[in-house]
Amino acid sequence: MSAERLPGNEVRAAIVTVSYGSFDVLSGFLDSVDAASTRPTMVVVADNVPAGDTRVAELSQRAGATYLPLGQNLGYGGAINAAVATLPPSVEWILVSNPDVSLGAGSLDTLIATGDSDPRIGSVGPVVLTAEGGVYPSARSVPSLRTGVGHALFVNLWVDNPWTRAYRNDTETTVERRDAGWLSGSCVLVRRSAFTELEGFDTGFFMYFEDVDLGYRLGKLGYRNVYEPAARVVHTGAHSTTSDSGRMINAHHDSARRFLNKKYAGWWLWPIRVTLTIGLRVRSALVRRSLR
Repeated sequence: MSAERLPGNEVRAAIVTVSYGSFDVLSGFLDSVDAASTRPTMVVVADNVPAGDTRVAELSQRAGATYLPLGQNLGYGGAINAAVATLPPSVEWILVSNPDVSLGAGSLDTLIATGDSDPRIGSVGPVVLTAEGGVYPSARSVPSLRTGVGHALFVNLWVDNPWTRAYRNDTETTVERRDAGWLSGSCVLVRRSAFTELEGFDTGFFMYFEDVDLGYRLGKLGYRNVYEPAARVVHTGAHSTTSDSGRMINAHHDSARRFLNKKYAGWWLWPIRVTLTIGLRVRSALVRRSLR
């Protein structure tokens, strides 16, 4: 599995994940890797908080993965970019995954086969199951002003509102392959040449929306984002973001504002950007207050 044991010219796929105090869940992720593919696969664990705790390094090395200490918290996208930069030239496909994911048997091979079927495919995403067995809406439309604002305003008041359904694409099934606007960064296969063309994740998104932005930019370049239900993974939850809910709420709204400002960047759209900024800040404050 590791880079040390596999000659670079034999490795066509790599798996990269980011640890942020993720020791408790990382072992389950690494244990699931071997069954995900029958081919030689390189695994890189980028550690955003390596100082003072050697457990993630030791666990990674025991599993045959490459351990990459970053020395500082680069955020999710920044850490993934750093890990991708270490991969040998032979790697054509990169599976980006959270460490609290368990990869299903044959899932990586299935995703790669789908990606290989069309050179226009830039990313492929599996069915993402919750720990309880439910289907997480991991293949969604790119947020528009109407769906984004409607979802933000009504999701906590009117759960089944049409804007949230459109944003989450609640018609998602587990049986039909289809194109999507973006695929969840919790587990997504990305064509390396397309990732390089985009210069990786936009590191301006420290947390949240980096996957939305990636799918959107892939689409603008003419690539397809494809949901492949024949591949399955289980995502137990965002363990590393639960310790400071107020800070996470701020980060989510800041990232939403950044994405919408990028999407609607024309100078003539400045009233929309100002309105979005005010609205998202107000909503962030209201959500934080409701948690007290």
